[in-house]
Amino acid sequence: MAIEPRPQVMATRPAVHGSPDHAELAALGLHPEAVLDFSVNANAYGHSPRVARALGDALARGAAARYPDDSSLSLRQALASMHGLEADQVIVGNGSAELIHLLAFAYLRRSDAAFVLGPTFAEYARASCLMGAHLHSWVARAENSFQVHSDEVLAELRRLSPRLAFVCNPNNPTGLLLPPTTIAAWADACPATLFVVDEAYVNFVAEPASASCLGLARPNLLVLRSLTKDYGLAGLRLGYAVGPAATLLAVERARPPWNVNALAQAAGLAAISDQEYLHHSLRALRAAKEHLVCALAGLGLAVVPSSTHYFLVEVGDAAGLRRRLLRRGILVRDCASFGLPAYVRIAARRPEENGRLLAAMEDEAWA
Repeated sequence: MAIEPRPQVMATRPAVHGSPDHAELAALGLHPEAVLDFSVNANAYGHSPRVARALGDALARGAAARYPDDSSLSLRQALASMHGLEADQVIVGNGSAELIHLLAFAYLRRSDAAFVLGPTFAEYARASCLMGAHLHSWVARAENSFQVHSDEVLAELRRLSPRLAFVCNPNNPTGLLLPPTTIAAWADACPATLFVVDEAYVNFVAEPASASCLGLARPNLLVLRSLTKDYGLAGLRLGYAVGPAATLLAVERARPPWNVNALAQAAGLAAISDQEYLHHSLRALRAAKEHLVCALAGLGLAVVPSSTHYFLVEVGDAAGLRRRLLRRGILVRDCASFGLPAYVRIAARRPEENGRLLAAMEDEAWA
């Protein structure tokens, strides 16, 4: 007789994400490196040149053969210094996705209420459901341009008193940015709720410092950051959380040992040391996005306003458009998994790459 797992494990469906499905590409005779990928929200200019040098140096020193620093101390200290914090106010993870799951593991008990502001990244819900929490959400609607009604959200938070509340800001997939004062008001009104504010994309907005919740200093608020998107380290998996030391201690206790490998730690240190490269590449990406949005609108497409380099486009049959574009070696995100089957999400890339997408959109979908 087979030993059954916890029922929540088998009842929780896998999350759907962007990026190429290698089995799907193989069936189409496409190699992953040959696909022009607009489905992921990463910096299309990639990582700083310092990262490649740091990885080479780490390998030359034998880092791959030794255990990494279990506490990622040097990286935590560098991140803390960058934000004007102490090292015990920062914890590093194998991507921010790991930290989302560790937070759920550390704080959610069976039958606790968890709240998600949607439509948004699927791992918040998945991590909560795996722990047996009761999931609740307030979902912004397409007919209202995905605007968040803060009073309605606050009323729902007060009614539920959730143990965890996940807020992606700026949001994925809509690109909507909430003022930090709105999130601060929610946290102040709900002191028994731990607010997890995911700022994976905040560096992509025009004024990141004023958009961030890092300066709020609330005892019931944590900020997540991802080094995979803006710093171009998706393949190495690296993210971090900032918050009160006492709150992060629980996440530290739940963290598996050596969760951040030595190469990721070296790459993270190199990436954050090159702020000039980061700012230059993101400025170029914002300019490329504006041109792309104007060109798509010129094709008669309805583009949802976004504060980031990625945005939603209403296309009718999103799955069909994705299939047609993929046959041409171009991948966009079908947003059916967000509950938006009429929309694709497009993350702007370099101008010449955006030009290929525009040509394909005109030929395949709107000829």
